[in-house]
Amino acid sequence: MEPSGQALIARYKAVYSIPADAAITEQMILAHWELERQLTQDLLSSTAEDRWETFDRSYTRLYSELQWLNRFAGESEATVSSNLAQHKKWHSAIGRAPLDVYEIGSGKGELITYLARQGYSCKATEITRERGEKHSDANVPNLSWGVSDGVHLDDFEGAATYDVAISDQVLEHLHPDDLEAHLRGALRILKPGGRYIFRTPHRFSGPHDVSQVFNCDRPLGMHLKEYTHREILTALRRAGFTRAYFPFIPTRNARLNKLVGQGYLQILLAVEHALSWIPDHTRRHAGARLLGKLRLFAHNISLTAEKP
Repeated sequence: MEPSGQALIARYKAVYSIPADAAITEQMILAHWELERQLTQDLLSSTAEDRWETFDRSYTRLYSELQWLNRFAGESEATVSSNLAQHKKWHSAIGRAPLDVYEIGSGKGELITYLARQGYSCKATEITRERGEKHSDANVPNLSWGVSDGVHLDDFEGAATYDVAISDQVLEHLHPDDLEAHLRGALRILKPGGRYIFRTPHRFSGPHDVSQVFNCDRPLGMHLKEYTHREILTALRRAGFTRAYFPFIPTRNARLNKLVGQGYLQILLAVEHALSWIPDHTRRHAGARLLGKLRLFAHNISLTAEKP
């Protein structure tokens, strides 16, 4: 049964980490649901030739018509207090400055601004100007802002320019046909030995988009595809990356980080394989949630991929 009334509002605020006192109505939520499903169909039916235009138009419309997403999403007290801890994990995974860091899908720029303040030379990018720089009041000289299609990154940046590329909750928004092109673009803008560090929601504990609010068993909103570890690792190999491992290991020793990260990834892959044998979505979802509490399943696919 779909939630409604105050139950719907509470669920929506929880999913989007919106403060409890924010003025959100049931009509606003239903408008979001309807608009996102409409835009999703536009995105999925787009061709390679008109994809950037379609994505730019769709995301501009989403954030201009649903302005409360930029204003309130991710602003709950619990989320704001946890952001610093998350940013420190990214800092540790990236390594010691100075390094040239490129972020794909910077949102409101909280993470990339934090990283720039740690001494990295940073560039933040978004697909629409409804996100990105207009929502940041940061005055950080080593942070620049740009726009790209999020896929053909080497059309916007020079080859072998960056030590590290990062993205957080981006791959699921790409057209499924563009995943490998995106990874190849990331590979090309990285220096030899460079790394692409990213997180994207895991399909087995999803959906993770607006569909979650309405108890759907698959993403019907602008998460065009949620993935498994094996799908992402296959795409990484095809794109030319040679090694991947879990990035967020709490140690400052880079070599130990990599070894432990590789071992932990093997555990996650084994658990994922076991869950894949559960045909019923509800039971698989419940199993993923339970194993997540034991740190044997990760609700996000988190990987560092290395360029040879």
